[in-house]
Amino acid sequence: MPLDQSFIGREYPPTRPYEVGREKIREFADAIGDDSALYRDPAAAGAAGYPDVIAPPTFAVILSMGAHDAIVDDPQLGLDYSRVVHGQQEFTHHRPIRAGDRLVTVVHVDDIKARAGNDFLTVRAEIGTVEGEPVCTATSMLVARGTAEEGDA
Repeated sequence: MPLDQSFIGREYPPTRPYEVGREKIREFADAIGDDSALYRDPAAAGAAGYPDVIAPPTFAVILSMGAHDAIVDDPQLGLDYSRVVHGQQEFTHHRPIRAGDRLVTVVHVDDIKARAGNDFLTVRAEIGTVEGEPVCTATSMLVARGTAEEGDA
């Protein structure tokens, strides 16, 4: 059964605050194979004009994917996550994520389309500080394979 089009425009409540730590940034940088000193050395980050180490741009996926749980777990939407593949990801950074940030994410359903027996769900995650400063907008397309038509497998 196709996903419910009435979910377009839905906004979910903010996530619990996520405290960005130096060690998490370093682990992420190690995982993606980026050895930039900006991700590891407070002195190097300070020399570049940052108050502490910054995170690689794709670090925002940790927050955006965590926020997707609100959508995935919403029984009214009817999304079968076992059929979902990640189709696309974009980040618009308003400033770098940095150690010491306390971030919350508000996730929005921007679009739902059915094509070729698949559902395409466009989700936007607005990541900001607990004080309300915008940090990053992460837009994802999730593809639910073979669900848009009844009986499609």
